[in-house]
Amino acid sequence: HFIEQETEIWTQLQHLGLKPGISFYLQGIKITKTKQVVGFDLAAKWQQKRWGMNADEGWFILTNLGSLTLAIEGYKKRFGIEEMFRDLKKRCSAAKGGFPHERLHQDREAITREGTKLTGQRLVSLLIIISVAYTISTFSGQIIKRKCIQDYVGRVKEVKRIFSRHSNFYIGLYGYNWVNFYSQVDQLVDKLMKLSPNKRPFYQRGLKAMTLIISAF
Repeated sequence: HFIEQETEIWTQLQHLGLKPGISFYLQGIKITKTKQVVGFDLAAKWQQKRWGMNADEGWFILTNLGSLTLAIEGYKKRFGIEEMFRDLKKRCSAAKGGFPHERLHQDREAITREGTKLTGQRLVSLLIIISVAYTISTFSGQIIKRKCIQDYVGRVKEVKRIFSRHSNFYIGLYGYNWVNFYSQVDQLVDKLMKLSPNKRPFYQRGLKAMTLIISAF
């Protein structure tokens, strides 16, 4: 892609000097030589080196938000949207009973309009329930992550992975399921701890994490 910064002077994006740790905002540019697009600005940012690693590439964002900060913050939100779609596309067995956000985690065909065969007010009611359920789990997941105990209910993020493997919704949902499951097997776990007393410190850390997770709901 090319942009026109001065009349009839076109520059390829890769030659604008973007590199790790650099960001800039160009206003009122034209983009591409053939089908020229006007009326937009160009926000560019390349994440600086973090934890000894560089991002593979920078971002070039066509925007009309008016500033670099607004453009970057708006672009970051797309990752949350992608997490939501990934959550809703997962095929999982339908949960019976429990909180509304537990029942949400079910086969995707069951929450499509065709699968429910609902119309009118009943369809609207279902969509409201799904929205509330998703929101509850998402907020709970955010709280769990702030307490830095998400590793107890989800896979640990790999060192080279930029974005989290699991969304806030996933963490909130499985945090509830983990705590609920423990209440069914706590006596068995206590017996196992007596057989492996050297594991008790880890067990106690898990109990503390469980208490913090419960406080998120």
